[in-house]
Amino acid sequence: MIETILIGAGFGFAAAAQPGPMQAYFLASVARIGWKRTLPAALAPFFSDGPIILLVLFLLNSLPEGWTRWLQGAGGIFLIYLGWMSYLQYRKPPKEGTESEKPPRTLLQAVVVNLLNPAPYLGWSLVLGPLLLEAWGESPANGIALLAAFYGVLTIGNLGIILLLGTTQFLSPEMRRRLVLVSAVVLGLIGVYQVGASVLSL
Repeated sequence: MIETILIGAGFGFAAAAQPGPMQAYFLASVARIGWKRTLPAALAPFFSDGPIILLVLFLLNSLPEGWTRWLQGAGGIFLIYLGWMSYLQYRKPPKEGTESEKPPRTLLQAVVVNLLNPAPYLGWSLVLGPLLLEAWGESPANGIALLAAFYGVLTIGNLGIILLLGTTQFLSPEMRRRLVLVSAVVLGLIGVYQVGASVLSL
């Protein structure tokens, strides 16, 4: 079981540390509403990965070829939308002391970002899915240990990223406003890249 826990923890750390749409969303959210109200977004994998795991383990063979590209394109469009919203936030920031976004909405957006991100599907279909089936075949406790290690480390990693980005709250309001613009550009570029990659692969 120790080996299973180490494998799950290792993949959890890699998933949290790898730059991608979720990390870009963390940056945009922290810049707009601060790290405290962004913290719930770290739990997004708990709400989004259940359907992903079921889809990968039970329906993968019935999906059409190139489905990940369509998913990547949809995710890119959503990221462009989030980037545009961040740009509007940069152009017209909310008045001091007003809440521009509440935690439930932040969590919901993070869940959508994760659902439209091909990485979890590929990770579960190519690596974690087979490992989970193998571990569960040995004993259900091993399968549960793999899941607990993966999501425990992934959540801690996401929280760490948000807290690290949250240090920007101690900067001047103008610097935070510029960070909103940076996050808008990052989200937009990642979104355009995902849409472009999806179209070119068709």
